[in-house]
Amino acid sequence: MSRWRVALLVARKDLAIEWRSRVVLDQVLPFAGVTMVLFAFALDSDAVLERVAPGLVWLAVLFSLLVLVQRAFAVEAADGALDALRVAGVDPMSIYWGKGLSLALQLLVLEALLLAAAVVLYGAEVPAEGVVLLVTTSITATPGLAAVGTLYGGLAAGFTGRETLLPLLVLPAVAPVLIGATRAVESALGTAGAATSDGWPWVGLLTVFAVAFGVGGSLAFGPLIDE
Repeated sequence: MSRWRVALLVARKDLAIEWRSRVVLDQVLPFAGVTMVLFAFALDSDAVLERVAPGLVWLAVLFSLLVLVQRAFAVEAADGALDALRVAGVDPMSIYWGKGLSLALQLLVLEALLLAAAVVLYGAEVPAEGVVLLVTTSITATPGLAAVGTLYGGLAAGFTGRETLLPLLVLPAVAPVLIGATRAVESALGTAGAATSDGWPWVGLLTVFAVAFGVGGSLAFGPLIDE
């Protein structure tokens, strides 16, 4: 069986678990929504909210990423499922790709809902010429976030206190994604007079980050979980 076939089976397993448990619907989405509302109350200014809306959306995505990653690997660690996969001879690269794909799909749905919430809560407007940039930003930023989350989630899963260790590992690593995605979305929304063309270099940065961490994570995931 090919690596991609195994990866798709792992992703299908993870998505099936989340669909049956309803953790994303019952916990992650409400958490992200409350985060967006708290930002609105904390800033309490329409002009400020409209200006910082792109950054707030991606901050909410990053906080939700931590919850999703902890959940994904807590399920594996609870009954030794990850060890069982390794004992069964499943290629760790396939496990990494599968869990990353599952995480990326969940993040894409979450990002779409958070952008819609930003339009409602913060008064953000999406011009027609910025739609393609907005969609491309999500597509390029999400794999990078999923790659980092899966890599460090697997690393932290074997440690005591992984709930506090994971944010310390993930948040500094995804800083380039936060910066690049925020700048690209600002250009897509025309925030503070930004032009749409200004966002494409940031999309390039997001693509490079996703490829670098995807390749590096694929190579490093096996030795990390074996340790």
